[in-house]
Amino acid sequence: MDYRVNGLLHRVAEPPIAEAHSWIRARRFPAEKPLIDVAQAVPGYPPPPALTQHLAAVIPSPETARYTEIEGVPSLREALAAHMSAFYGASIAAPQVAITAGCNQAFCLALMTLAGAGDEVILPLPYYFNHQMWLDMLGIAAVHLPFRADRGGVPDPAEAARLIRPKTRAIVLVSPNNPTGAVYPEETIAAFRDLAAAHGIALVLDETYKDFLADAEPPHRLFAAPDWPGTLIQLYSFSKVYCLTGYRVGAIIAAPEFIAEIAKAMDCVAICAPRIGQEAALYGLTHLAAWREQNRLLMKERVAALRAAFAARSTGYDLVSSGAYFAYLRHPFAGSSARAVAQRLAEEENMLCLPGSMFGPGQEAYLRFAFANVAAERMEEIADRLGRSARLNRL
Repeated sequence: MDYRVNGLLHRVAEPPIAEAHSWIRARRFPAEKPLIDVAQAVPGYPPPPALTQHLAAVIPSPETARYTEIEGVPSLREALAAHMSAFYGASIAAPQVAITAGCNQAFCLALMTLAGAGDEVILPLPYYFNHQMWLDMLGIAAVHLPFRADRGGVPDPAEAARLIRPKTRAIVLVSPNNPTGAVYPEETIAAFRDLAAAHGIALVLDETYKDFLADAEPPHRLFAAPDWPGTLIQLYSFSKVYCLTGYRVGAIIAAPEFIAEIAKAMDCVAICAPRIGQEAALYGLTHLAAWREQNRLLMKERVAALRAAFAARSTGYDLVSSGAYFAYLRHPFAGSSARAVAQRLAEEENMLCLPGSMFGPGQEAYLRFAFANVAAERMEEIADRLGRSARLNRL
């Protein structure tokens, strides 16, 4: 082509999931050693029949094919505000909620509203790669907070304090974390909130996986503080909990004034989240509490089975952190790139995972396993394949 593309976009990393799946494209896997795909964070169970039946009933309505209000269907905003208020023991109102086309768009809109080209955002390592990609597209500098394997993947607020500069606009946290699975302690999240408030910047808290916490109690009490809208911006996703990955429904909870600013960007980017996804999310919130709880317990069982499998075997790989959908492993091959190790696991062990290098600098020693679609009884097989890989490649 003769024309030039935006240089910022040209420098953005290639989509990691597509690259990983290219390693196994056109391969066939034997029945005695089938593929174990732990590359992408997708649930292994289908949407509940009650939800699909509800959608089948509402799709014929002409309203389903039309735009909604920019900030989302009012009844969904009210239902999410009520749900979050009950869960966190707080008072959250519908004007503090915006419905987005997935949590990725929620991040895009929030950061587009908070910062511009040349500004800085503190992003802990390892980062969720779409967060880094979006900051790169906007020309916002990501200031990386070092990964702390010694803290089980929990970032250090004291280290973050040393990174705040005049151009810093926000601190981003993801808990439960993608890619590490680490669940940040309440006191850590509160310390980051206090740090952000002291410097007049935003704390963007991505809680995409809050519905898969091992403990049913709220992970923090930030919303209980009456002044929470002055600092906190929460991002949330309906997509994983209700298996709506094809509908892409997320949310932002923030000060009403911030929601009003976000609406300007939303109207330009997507006008509104797809109505059918919003209908599904509303039904899920108001009818599927027991189903949500069942799946929370299912993921708790899978995390426990994974940890037990590693505790019972000498795999050669260290389980640095785990929780919700993810585990972060340190591989035993000093001097080998994470990408090389991940590709070797795909080729030799029929197990597809992502290298830590896809989640930022300094992550060559790590691999991410997204085990949400792997039954608890197969966690031992994962550990066995890793152990075999370690033994064979040390010869």
